[in-house]
Amino acid sequence: MRLENKIALITGAGSVGPGWGNGKATAVAFAREGASIFAADLVPEAATITQDIIASEGGVCETHTCDVTVTAEVEGMIEACVAHFGRIDILVNNVGGSVPGGPVELSEEAWRGQLDFNLTSAFLACKYALPHMERQGSGAIVNISSIAGLRHIGNDHVGYAAAKAGLVQFGKALAVKYAPLGIRCNSISPGLMHTPLVEVRLAGQYGAGDAAKLIEKRNKQVPMGRMGEGWDVAYAALYLASDEAKYVTAADIVVDGGLIAATHGGQ
Repeated sequence: MRLENKIALITGAGSVGPGWGNGKATAVAFAREGASIFAADLVPEAATITQDIIASEGGVCETHTCDVTVTAEVEGMIEACVAHFGRIDILVNNVGGSVPGGPVELSEEAWRGQLDFNLTSAFLACKYALPHMERQGSGAIVNISSIAGLRHIGNDHVGYAAAKAGLVQFGKALAVKYAPLGIRCNSISPGLMHTPLVEVRLAGQYGAGDAAKLIEKRNKQVPMGRMGEGWDVAYAALYLASDEAKYVTAADIVVDGGLIAATHGGQ
C-alpha cells in the first residue's frame, strides 16, 4: 500500500454535511492506502463520522477537536498526535473558507479572519509539526489552496484570494528551506468543487438557497462540464503524500477541470 505505516494528520477531516468534502475523502483515501489517521476538526461529530467510516473498513483513525486559528489548540493538536502515534509523517492543511467583499466592504476583523483561517492556520500547524519531522529526517506537507489564489475567477473574495495566494507561496518557501532535511511541501489548488459545502454554505451566499440552481451554474462554468469532487482533491493529495512524489516539492497541482486555463470563470 502506498502509505503503509505512515501517520497522517489531516485538518478539516470532517464534512459540513452528508457527502464527501476534501478532508473527509482525503482521510479515507489515505487510510485505504495504509496510513493511520489523526483526524482533526472543529466539529467533533464530523470527525467521528470520518473515523467510523475508516474503522468500518479496518483502518486506524483517532479524532481531535481543534480550532486551527488558535495557537494553543494547534500546538495541542500536534502534541496529541505525536503522543498517540509517536510521529507525524504527513500533514494535510485542509481548512479554509471564503467571505465575500473587497477592501471597502470587508471589515478589518473579517480581513484578518480570512488570513487566519486560510493562511495562518497552515503556518501554525507547520510551526509545531516541523520540529518533529526534522527529528525524523522526513515528512510530507500538503496545503489545500484554491485557484482563487492563482488568478481572478470572477468574484470579489479579495481576502480569500490573497490568503490562498499566500498559502501557495508559503509552501514554496517552506519547501526550499526544508528540502535538505528530507521534508517536502506541496499544494493543491482546487477549482469549483461539488462538496457538501455547496449545499450548506455557498447556496446561501450565491444561490438564494437554491443549491440545484447553483450546481447547474457552476457545472456550466467548467470546460469539462462538471464540478470536481472531494475525491479528486484526495487523490492528488495521496500522490503528493506518497513516495511516488519523492522528488516533488514546491509544486502546486491545479485540480479544476481546466477552469483557469479557459477564457471564462467565476463563481
